[in-house]
Amino acid sequence: MTCMTPPSDTTGDLPAGIGRPATRALAQAGITTLEAVAQHSAKDLLALHGVGPKALRVLTDSLGERGLGLRTDNA
Repeated sequence: MTCMTPPSDTTGDLPAGIGRPATRALAQAGITTLEAVAQHSAKDLLALHGVGPKALRVLTDSLGERGLGLRTDNA
C-alpha cells in the first residue's frame, strides 16, 4: 500500500490549510517548518509544483503570526 501523504512528523509546524499538494511539495523540497519556509522567497515557493497562491497566502499569514516573513529577493 502506497501512502501519498507524508507522515505528520515530516511536516513540522506547516499549517494544514495549505493543502496536501503543497505540503507534499514542500516536504519533498526539505521544507518542513515555518522557519524553513521563511528562508525562501515567494518566487521560490511558487516554483514548486503544488504550491499555489492560496498556499502562499496561508503560509505568509502563518509566518506573520510568528513574527516571521518570507525572504525578499533584492535584484
